Amino acid sequence: MTTPEKINVLWFIPTHGDSRYLGTSEGGRQVDLPYLTQVAKAADALGYYGALLPTGRSCEDSWIVASALATQTERLRFLVAVRPGLQSPTLAARMTATLDRISNGRLLVNVVTGGNPEENAGDGIHTSHAERYEVTDEFLTIYRALLRGETVDHKGKHFEISDGRILYPPVQQPYPALYFGGSSVEGQAVAAHHVDKYLTWGEPPAPVAEKVIQMRALAEAQGRTLTFGIRLHVIVRETTAEAWAAADRLISRLDDATIAKAQQVFARMDSVGQSRMSALHGGKRDKLEISPNLWAGVGLVRGGAGTALVGNPDTVAERIDEYRRIGIDTFIFSGYPHLEEAYTFGELVLPKLPLNHPIPRGDLQANRGPFGETVAGDHRPKRQAAE
Repeated sequence: MTTPEKINVLWFIPTHGDSRYLGTSEGGRQVDLPYLTQVAKAADALGYYGALLPTGRSCEDSWIVASALATQTERLRFLVAVRPGLQSPTLAARMTATLDRISNGRLLVNVVTGGNPEENAGDGIHTSHAERYEVTDEFLTIYRALLRGETVDHKGKHFEISDGRILYPPVQQPYPALYFGGSSVEGQAVAAHHVDKYLTWGEPPAPVAEKVIQMRALAEAQGRTLTFGIRLHVIVRETTAEAWAAADRLISRLDDATIAKAQQVFARMDSVGQSRMSALHGGKRDKLEISPNLWAGVGLVRGGAGTALVGNPDTVAERIDEYRRIGIDTFIFSGYPHLEEAYTFGELVLPKLPLNHPIPRGDLQANRGPFGETVAGDHRPKRQAAE
């Protein structure tokens, strides 16, 4: 097993649902462009590698938001979703090349098949779980060829393309890195065949290690190699007691009816990954620490990523390193509210990690003093000798 020496750490752009408390409008935050710009600029200044933008009908469109935020940031990369079945591969390739060009090579691509049949139906997708991955496989075959600069003539089960091409290539060659998460047999086959980075949601280290071993073998059978990433929330405070108190506060406004309603929605999905997330807690509050410092409380009402690392900075850094040692080189974090937690994690934990990207250091600050309170903005108090 190859253990990565360095890791990349991304943050999250909350285009819906940012709040101080889960499952209630109390403490809810307006996620308009000025606020999202604050989050993106904070992540950029703190030295995060990039930021994930979510996709789905409950979110603002990730491509439009990323386009706006790219002009307000300097180094931050944006992990944005292409949606096989919702987009033609040629349109998606043009969008990809354009955003990569206008951001000067700061685009990452998240391939999202979609696991909610009701939401898919609302978008005009009526295919089965297996058929959606057939679409994804065919889509990626065409999409990757276009971004490599090839002219595509393709007649398949789901797409028919004649003289397909893009005129303006992406900055990153052959194309921006492709990220993908899928826990089903069909999803894993697509990942092994097409993508660069396989993503998993935040399960305990042992099942994550099993996934890494399995996916590495599937990719090797295709003559390919994969790298691996994980999606987690984080609740870090200067002491462990403070961190667990913050976790409790985050779900303190939840009632049983809200949890039950959310779990009913998740049960309707045909996503294997979502089923694995829901099984970690079973919709119950009594055993939410499912592994040391890994807390499943977020998943009581939030679909997708439902677990958080909870603890003091040294403990959280060690848990991250535990995942690194089993092969994870990319970590996509978030926390509530996202602006404050970007700073908390960025200041307390990022400097402790073996990062593959630079972060600002305190000793590089231009303002070296004098420090201390000024009097009326003009005069500094005189230093008095101790008697």
